[in-house]
Amino acid sequence: MHSYTRAESRERGKLFRQGFRQSFADCVDPDIKRRIERIDQAAGERGAQELAALHKVQADARTDLAAAKAVERTAPRADKPAAREARKQAEQRVRLAERAVQKAERG
Repeated sequence: MHSYTRAESRERGKLFRQGFRQSFADCVDPDIKRRIERIDQAAGERGAQELAALHKVQADARTDLAAAKAVERTAPRADKPAAREARKQAEQRVRLAERAVQKAERG
């Protein structure tokens, strides 16, 4: 996964266009390739960190859901509606975290 900043994305696009134009003359500057690779490497490292953070959020959400289910099962009758609502909110957080991880892994 790559996570480009706006400045990196602009710079990479500019460098790509320069390299594309130079490729017609068959004399591509190796500095352009190095700069693009350096941008890609930085974005890749950032993307890996973000993906790891998303996996941590997903694991925390699943732990919270397990705790909410346990509370709901052991709650007295008067507290069941509140415990059920807390479980539903925990399930929603798990779904959101899973979607974010899947989206990050695809793109």
